[in-house]
Amino acid sequence: MRFRRKRLPPELAAPHEAFGGVLAEVEPAKAALTEVMPTTRMPGRPFPDALLEFEERLGRATELMPLWRVPALSAEWDACAAGLTEARDRARRFREEAPDLGGFEGLIWAVEQLLDPLEPFAAAESRFGELRRRPR
Repeated sequence: MRFRRKRLPPELAAPHEAFGGVLAEVEPAKAALTEVMPTTRMPGRPFPDALLEFEERLGRATELMPLWRVPALSAEWDACAAGLTEARDRARRFREEAPDLGGFEGLIWAVEQLLDPLEPFAAAESRFGELRRRPR
């Protein structure tokens, strides 16, 4: 017995691909921030450098957002758009105000503050999965 993978309805194929393009910016943005955490072998990436990459990638992700906006995913799209705006605003404040993060705990706090608004992308990815149907 062969199992076939569920497919998205045809009207969601292009939005799903566009969503993948947005994720191709969001995921490396998140990774850039996590690289600031020191390890036993590496001191960690400088926070200002990671913040710059984070902002640039989220800017590109924001530009790509309209390409996946469809009625079936309007709630998820709105949450992702709001999350991008909030994450970019927080990054701008970190850059402009340059708070003293102290040590390791401050760095963890800063990274969490910047990444938390991007959580809706996981829900959107799940929603695309829910919208898949079995091929005929």
